[in-house]
Amino acid sequence: MLVKELFEKLDQKYEKMVEIRRHLHMYPELSFEEKETSKYIAGFYKNKWVEVKTNVGGYGVVVTIDTKKPGKTIALRADFDALPIEEENTFEYRSKNPGVMHSCAHDGHTAYLMVLAQTLIEMKDKLVGKIVIIHQPAEETPPGGSIQMIKDGVLEGVDNVFGLHLMSQMDFGKIFYHKGETQQARAKFDIKIQGVGGHGSSPHEANDAIVCASYMVTALQTIISRRLNPFMSGVVTIGSFTGEGSFNIIKDSVTLTGDVRTMSEKAKVMIEEEVNRIAKGIGEAFNCGIEVDYKNDYPVLYNDPELTQFVVDTLEKVKIDNVIAVEDSGPMAPSEDFSYYTKERPCVFYYIGAKPQGEAYPHHHPKFDFDERAMLIAGKSLGAVVLSYFNLLK
Repeated sequence: MLVKELFEKLDQKYEKMVEIRRHLHMYPELSFEEKETSKYIAGFYKNKWVEVKTNVGGYGVVVTIDTKKPGKTIALRADFDALPIEEENTFEYRSKNPGVMHSCAHDGHTAYLMVLAQTLIEMKDKLVGKIVIIHQPAEETPPGGSIQMIKDGVLEGVDNVFGLHLMSQMDFGKIFYHKGETQQARAKFDIKIQGVGGHGSSPHEANDAIVCASYMVTALQTIISRRLNPFMSGVVTIGSFTGEGSFNIIKDSVTLTGDVRTMSEKAKVMIEEEVNRIAKGIGEAFNCGIEVDYKNDYPVLYNDPELTQFVVDTLEKVKIDNVIAVEDSGPMAPSEDFSYYTKERPCVFYYIGAKPQGEAYPHHHPKFDFDERAMLIAGKSLGAVVLSYFNLLK
């Protein structure tokens, strides 16, 4: 059975997965700066019978496994950038790069996919069609690496794309999925309020930008509570209010920085319109100048329902060690730039429970870690999907 052969080969390479993951963890690089990581990934495929393209959409690496046999083209994607976080873990493979850390499992994503790709290359004579391995940089930082790779042609000839995420606060031994709108769209805005500065003793001679901005913060919260349909989801957060000054000086200008999350394009458009309308209206009410810089970045991540059910059926059919359940996670709050692939092709993005023993810290935490055994589950689950996709799950 091919699936048995695949699983046995992955079991034999588990220590290699761990080795790669820990190497990457020690040498993390920020989004758009992943030069050495990209070279490391490309070097892994040297002398293997595959086509390797580097510098795709930046530091992206694309590996094509062409069986030379008729069949569709499937793409598998993993990200490899890190975050600007000072690591607080004390294990020996902690980050050696000050202020940079793999705190979102991208090191684990890259490790499992490299080993899975190596295994599929070894089994190439028994496969059909083409398998495109997408090693993607810059998931964490807009505009994101996926849209850059798409512009560079990574999806040319590709029928479907599959990806997954290791999740540190989801139970180890479980695989999670969701159909349709699965992860939120995201936008960022800056609103500059320009008043007239002056002395604190004579407010009538000035125009206080802090007062105007304070009313604006409150008014912007009414977008969700009074403008958005209760059956639609959305979040507006003011994360920065730059109004620092002296106690006796009336501030002449303030900048608000906000974050927007939505689960539908309709809500996304409506919230943008309301932010602009409210900012302009409050500015006029307080006779302040207003500049709004509103930028949409990652769209809603949409899992094709039919393709997602195919993945679920596959994972429920095969026997993967340590997997005890395949469950619907429901919608997920964070944004993810895999969403750009879902706008171009029918795709599926699912989740592997990777809660470590002991305390489980959330993603983007300085003590983030995950159960490394989840990488093997990731490799086996996606490998089974590949075989099933080509009707080779036997």
